[in-house]
Amino acid sequence: MASYPTMKTPEKKGDYVYLVKCQDGTLYTGYTTNLKRRIKEHNSGRGARYTKGRAPVELVYFQDCDDRSRALQEEYRIKQLSRTAKEKLIQQG
Repeated sequence: MASYPTMKTPEKKGDYVYLVKCQDGTLYTGYTTNLKRRIKEHNSGRGARYTKGRAPVELVYFQDCDDRSRALQEEYRIKQLSRTAKEKLIQQG
């Protein structure tokens, strides 16, 4: 299984697309305006349905986007990638 770099969650609010690694090793891609809050939600079971039974999650990638529209486009693009391509994206940072 791939080893991912530890990421520091930014304090500022913005439009982010992010990837988290779930406890079972799967990757989840999402969008948020507050990364710190969203990771806490995932880990407390109040996040996405997908991550609810797969907590705790670990932030492995995020991208700060110019606006909500761009972030949602990027989220969709990343969701279409293969696992291998997502792992490459994570390693590139």
